[in-house]
Amino acid sequence: MPWQGSIEGKIFFTAFFAVAVGTAAPFLLLQFGVSAWFAWSAGLLLALAILWLLLRPWTRQLGRALDSLQGGLLNFRDGDFSISLALNSTDQLGELAALYNEVGDILRRERAHIHQRELLLDTVIQSSPLALLLVDDSSHVIYANAAARHLLHGGKPVQGHILSHILRQAPPEVAQAIELERNGLISFTDDAGPHTLHITHSTFVLNAHRHRLILTREMTRELTRAEVEVWKKVIRVISHELNNSLAPISSMAYSGKKLSEQLQSDQLAQVFDIIAERCQHLTEFTQGYARFAKLPVPVCETVSWERLVAGLQVLQPFQLGGTLPERDGYFDPAQIEQALLNLLKNAAEAGSAEGDISLQVECDAHGQLLTVSDRGAGMSEKVLQQALLPFYSTKPQGVGLGLALCREIVEAHDGQIRLHARSDGGLRVSLWLPW
Repeated sequence: MPWQGSIEGKIFFTAFFAVAVGTAAPFLLLQFGVSAWFAWSAGLLLALAILWLLLRPWTRQLGRALDSLQGGLLNFRDGDFSISLALNSTDQLGELAALYNEVGDILRRERAHIHQRELLLDTVIQSSPLALLLVDDSSHVIYANAAARHLLHGGKPVQGHILSHILRQAPPEVAQAIELERNGLISFTDDAGPHTLHITHSTFVLNAHRHRLILTREMTRELTRAEVEVWKKVIRVISHELNNSLAPISSMAYSGKKLSEQLQSDQLAQVFDIIAERCQHLTEFTQGYARFAKLPVPVCETVSWERLVAGLQVLQPFQLGGTLPERDGYFDPAQIEQALLNLLKNAAEAGSAEGDISLQVECDAHGQLLTVSDRGAGMSEKVLQQALLPFYSTKPQGVGLGLALCREIVEAHDGQIRLHARSDGGLRVSLWLPW
């Protein structure tokens, strides 16, 4: 670094100039007959005055620069990186100011980047179906996403609240599992139906304080799918074995009937007719189960609501609730028609009058809602919890596949099915299908 561009160089040359003037002045004064003591004293005072006059602007600039730097560093300490130093200097102060401004720019960019990542992370966590709850060592809730707020506090904010106070509004089974720090599956039932949750607890130290992280995951759909897959596998095995036995029995019954005709034995022919009839009935019975076990992947397409409703009313009369949406539906028409037909027939078989059976269709930006309502016998709370399970039926001759098939069709469309008992009697079944 050149001397003239540095503070050290400026001080050196200023001092050198002042000393040179202060030394030359006594010799000049001695030429005029001034005493040596006075001449050298005047030279010293002159050197000090020149040194002070020349250094004063630089020291003032240095003081202002240090004050600015101190203020900027205090802003750094407080998390404010928006202050920049404007020092028009070519010495070390100018370089220090440029470095300070460069560090401030880097910190501003890093903070903006971190802020964007925090926003992205918070958006992902808030939209996640996984309920997340963070509690500090004093049992105060530090963070909770939307799923946790809806599960524990009816969707209201919980940050800053004491955990035990929040759990008073949560389902008892969930509150007990969280209070006792249990890990594993729990089940409970609310207005939306039965639920199965998986809860995990973990602890970690953050800023020298113990924190507790509670994660709750809705497992209802996963367990339901696994259960249905098990039932399907059982149905396929049983159907295969029955078909292998029914085919030769039917063949032997046919041969036996022909033999009885040759023997002219009406009683024997009647026996073989009954065997053939029961084989045919059992074949149709197993085929019904096989259709449930081998439900194809839905082929979605645009569907006219008017055409769908008209086709259903021919098969099972009902009333249309409200007006049909202007926007066409989008689903597998054959499968949804079968599901709606099952629900309408169930309503009629439950004892509901034809005028009390209704179908209402609603659409919004997220999906399509089809609701079948009746005023039949309805279902008790216990029956509602098991109505969607395969093979569960309250009908004397029922096989328990109607509602199970409806649920399988709706979930194959990534939708949801809900059963609600109506307050004045009857049942309301809602099918929600996403676009």
